[in-house]
Amino acid sequence: MTDSAAAPLLTVHGVRKAFGATQALKGVDLTLARGEVLALIGENGAGKSTLMKVLSGAHAADDGEMSLEGAPYRPAGPLHARSLGVCMIYQELALAPHLSAMENILLGIEPTRGPFMDWGRAREIARRALDEVGLTALDPATLVEDLSIAERQLVEIARAVAVGCKVLVLDEPTSSLTQRDVQALFALVRRLKARGVAIVYISHALEEIEALCDRFTVMRDGETVGAGVVGQVPVHRIIALMVGREVADLYPRSPRVAGEPILELKTLAGAKFPRAASLTLRRGEVVGIAGLIGSGRTETLRALFGLDPVGGGEIHVRGRLAPPAGPGARWAQGIGLVSEDRKTEGLAQNLSIAENLTLSHLDGLGPWGLVRPSRQNAAAEPWIKAFPIKCQGGEQPVEALSGGNQQKVAIARLLHHDCDVLLLDEPTRGIDVGSKAQIYAWIDKLAVGDPAAGKAPKAVLVVSSYLPELLGICDRIAVMTRGVLGEARPVAGWTEHSLMLAATGQDQAA
Repeated sequence: MTDSAAAPLLTVHGVRKAFGATQALKGVDLTLARGEVLALIGENGAGKSTLMKVLSGAHAADDGEMSLEGAPYRPAGPLHARSLGVCMIYQELALAPHLSAMENILLGIEPTRGPFMDWGRAREIARRALDEVGLTALDPATLVEDLSIAERQLVEIARAVAVGCKVLVLDEPTSSLTQRDVQALFALVRRLKARGVAIVYISHALEEIEALCDRFTVMRDGETVGAGVVGQVPVHRIIALMVGREVADLYPRSPRVAGEPILELKTLAGAKFPRAASLTLRRGEVVGIAGLIGSGRTETLRALFGLDPVGGGEIHVRGRLAPPAGPGARWAQGIGLVSEDRKTEGLAQNLSIAENLTLSHLDGLGPWGLVRPSRQNAAAEPWIKAFPIKCQGGEQPVEALSGGNQQKVAIARLLHHDCDVLLLDEPTRGIDVGSKAQIYAWIDKLAVGDPAAGKAPKAVLVVSSYLPELLGICDRIAVMTRGVLGEARPVAGWTEHSLMLAATGQDQAA
């Protein structure tokens, strides 16, 4: 860890920022030393993104002071910030896909010879930057649109390296990466740290923070509410700082009783994946599907729900054969899906919360097949309160919500529809710990049911890349390897290590 006695590279003191009547930052303090990885933690809406946009020059602070290397720091814009050595890597990467890796790296700093581009020098700079981030085999002339997500991210970091960045901000950098890519990114961060680069690491994954970061700063409601040394403060205390209350048990597990089979897959096959998926899902249980990205987990849910063609096998619902059908038929059979891609598939971003929540079940919302907005909003209101969804009301566009609240809308739609089977694909990806805790509590509640209120237990099938999540909420877990789904075993028989062995095909028993 960096010597705490050394002068800070970057200081932020009393920074404020308002957007109209909304006070996004209320006086934030932060310090960052050379060669330090600082975790910036907080729920969605805490102000982290606004603070980083002020730091990177995208927004101008209304009040407060910042200094870089002891000198006042007030960037006039992102290019000015980059020229001073402060670079931001957003979760949604800011690359030009139709340009080459070299052209993206050199945007704004193109070397010239007289009035002309110095292509030899450009290639030399790009080659050196790509080598530094580990892309030694990548041709700088390769178009960005032909690169993987992990490679694109490294190209953007190479762009920061090329300008000689002193402060690098990484916003949820692992949200779309495989486990192998995550480890490669961690190795790069450690190399940059060893060179003296200061790194702000924004993540909802506390285990990543424990593995990578030196210190942490917690934000809540636009303010700095805590800071400390990673490893010296218990995780439950960090979570309490984030959400403003103690979270006694992140993974609640009420007594569950598995009932009758409600969904059965018999060697289900898709056009490519899955190759063979067999599974029995019962009322009153939560079953997880683990596996590497690209193993066929998502394709299994899509084929089951009717979004992708079925190439073979059988689906049985409540003991009856359910031939391949579209999503409409699956909704009618009481099966609902929450897509892993909530922005483009899971929700209609331009519609309101109430419209999204009731979209699959409009019965009773108006006469003669029409929908009255007042009835639609009234139908949505109980779910908005129950989850709870932080919003201004059912009329608010869903695109205005944080990721966690959007995910609650997507899950609430399945409950409004009164689905018996909930298919949840990466239900907590990219959302804050507070929202995760609420979703986990709902999953547990649904699996148990409420006999006093006449609510039977639901059956929940969860696909997740986050192994602690599966081990925490599931009764049984099955592992998918190269399109083949293994046997679902009781969760007590699994560990993170054995799940990874099975996912990589090294556990033949799976």
